[in-house]
Amino acid sequence: MAKPPATTLFLCSLLAVAAAAAATWIGHDEQDDVSTYIVHHIAHPLPRLLYSYAHAATGFAARLTARQAMHVEAQPCVAAVVRDTVYELHTTLSSSFLRLSPSSGLQAESNGATDAVIAVLDTGIYPDHASFASDPSLSPTPPPTFRGECVSTPEFNASVCCNNKLVGAKMFYEGASGKPINETEDSKSPLDTTGHGTHSAAIAAGSPVSDANLFGFANGVAKGTAPGARIAVYKVCWKMGCFGSDVVAGMNEAIADGVDIISLSLAVSRKKTFVEDPTAISGFNAVRKGILVVASAGSNGPKESTVTNTAPWLLTVGASSMNRQFQTIIVLGDGQTFSGTSLYPGDTDGSMKSLVFGGFAGSAVCEIGKLDASKVAGKIVLCEAGQVLDAEKGVAVAQAGGFGVIVSSRSSYGEYAKATAHLIPGTTVPNAAALEILRYMVKTPYPVGKILFFGTVLSSSPSSPRIASFSARGPSIAAPEILKPDVVAPGVSILAAWSRLISPTELDVDKRRVKFNILSGTSASCPHVSGVAALLKIARPSWTPAMIMSALTTTAYVQDSSGNAIVDMATGKPGGPFELGAGHVDPNSALHPGLVYDAGVDDYLDVLCALGYSDEDTVGIFLRDGTITNCSTRASTTVADLNRGSISVVVTAYGDEITVRRTVRNVGSNVDAVYTVGGVPPPGTQLRIRPSKLVFDAEHQTRTYTVVIRTVSSGSFDKYTHGSIVWSDGAHKVRSPIAVTWPPSHSAAVAAI
Repeated sequence: MAKPPATTLFLCSLLAVAAAAAATWIGHDEQDDVSTYIVHHIAHPLPRLLYSYAHAATGFAARLTARQAMHVEAQPCVAAVVRDTVYELHTTLSSSFLRLSPSSGLQAESNGATDAVIAVLDTGIYPDHASFASDPSLSPTPPPTFRGECVSTPEFNASVCCNNKLVGAKMFYEGASGKPINETEDSKSPLDTTGHGTHSAAIAAGSPVSDANLFGFANGVAKGTAPGARIAVYKVCWKMGCFGSDVVAGMNEAIADGVDIISLSLAVSRKKTFVEDPTAISGFNAVRKGILVVASAGSNGPKESTVTNTAPWLLTVGASSMNRQFQTIIVLGDGQTFSGTSLYPGDTDGSMKSLVFGGFAGSAVCEIGKLDASKVAGKIVLCEAGQVLDAEKGVAVAQAGGFGVIVSSRSSYGEYAKATAHLIPGTTVPNAAALEILRYMVKTPYPVGKILFFGTVLSSSPSSPRIASFSARGPSIAAPEILKPDVVAPGVSILAAWSRLISPTELDVDKRRVKFNILSGTSASCPHVSGVAALLKIARPSWTPAMIMSALTTTAYVQDSSGNAIVDMATGKPGGPFELGAGHVDPNSALHPGLVYDAGVDDYLDVLCALGYSDEDTVGIFLRDGTITNCSTRASTTVADLNRGSISVVVTAYGDEITVRRTVRNVGSNVDAVYTVGGVPPPGTQLRIRPSKLVFDAEHQTRTYTVVIRTVSSGSFDKYTHGSIVWSDGAHKVRSPIAVTWPPSHSAAVAAI
């Protein structure tokens, strides 16, 4: 049976429901509407349509049984059916750390991005906050290109909640309703009851607020990286998670509303293909409309290949530290001292207290109800990492009559320790410090110690930035030849607005309510870059999403405040491209990148074909206008040839010569620019770059060059090696990292050395 004329493709997401047989599915259909056969001739229970997509993807989300989904997938007009997925949420000094100033540089030239609208897809927003108050410096209405609105519900009065700062607020819960939603904890409105979305929105575009702090920590002016930008909120995440069908619905609406930047501090678990990832498909269609999608890399590091949101048209952001700490010192009875971190708002009398390990008192990880009060009362308890939140460990100690808590960080986290707003005197220390404290306790008959709290400390030691241990790492599973993450940005201990409907620790037992909270995660680094991207969008209105991405990556820096390579907190060693991408984002340098790499829909379709998505329908999933792409008719290319400001290659055998091609556009003020190239070959390789000089003589002129990477050695180096090339005209340095993945036989050889 011949397929009907190719007009559109339908995306439909499948999500399992708590009750059993029914689930939500996402399908791609080549007809404009679901056929009457599908609607009326599928066995009971009747399917339920949740969403119809027209912008993020052409398709629909419906709740179906597995049998119904199989029936839909078997139809000749259906391109794909994908089961719905639950996404994970990823979480200020930061503006000054990024060297953003209203009087000079990028922020000044863009006027704080006053004509930009940033879409924040998250848990909603707490609108009654100074960060989102009406701003007299902004025009009364958003830019005419924005077509969104605020919806009203009994818990969210749009006429009160929205203004010239918060210009859009909508919610999407049909996918999540399959669980269903507990409305005593979640509000079926744009209102944020968990804090995460409020925090993210404020980082991206919050208005300046003086005397912002959490219990006195990080006191100062809190403001977003694009303080003049407008905010449009799309609530797609609920306490049970973020469902793919809802995320696609939110992106669909954001595209239709005409936003400028989409900020996604969430991700589905790692996917082997982009076809399985609704965010990749939705992001593709956002980019087609000129909307850059900025997404968090994920906070499941430091293991390799943990990075999420890896589609090449997404700007993927990892997390790094700043030069600010919330310092504690633990003093042991034998005089040893160890540094930790804490947001505990009180102090202690400075006297020594008895120490006990949680494992000797009923629970090594200090679970509530499992600690023996007779062994804990009046003591400071050392708790292992994991299983429960750090703040909850303190609650367990308090309920058992303990005085304080020392929480160990994960062993894989190296020097990183997370700051927590404990309810009792408490601190977190790196795992190595915790082990030393435990050794002291084991060898000492009556171990004692105390915790000293030093509050907010700005220091040049250790150097900054550093790569956060939790920040997800490459290479990408779906496409290792696409370097991910793209960049890193501040994501450790970030102060921003918070919902007063939840405590700073998110624990029910914690009755404290705050205006600001301090969080760590790539959820916090992502909106920093979303704001910077909005600034660039306004300052350089002719730039495409790929050009903005290029400017941010090629101007990123890789040296810390001491002039040395940026260090990975997990290992204590310099980080490479799979840890920090092209480097740490540098907003002001991105304003004047000199050269940029551009790419569009055709380039991305070439990548999809090169990845083996050769079936017309499969590649066509990404094209919502009904276009069918036949890979066999397209020019042959490789994934590594995608025109972006980084290079990643996979070596299959020693002696390989891998050639990649790049095209740059001169966007510098000097029309008659001449760029020469320098390079640092990755260990085990030689580089040949032709030509070695790029001569420009016209505005926005393009030039093409090739890089030949020749493997010359199987010596003793890591599984991944890296180098770089730099083009310079004397005024600009356009840097591209090069990452090399070696074959498994190399790893075995190195292990044997």
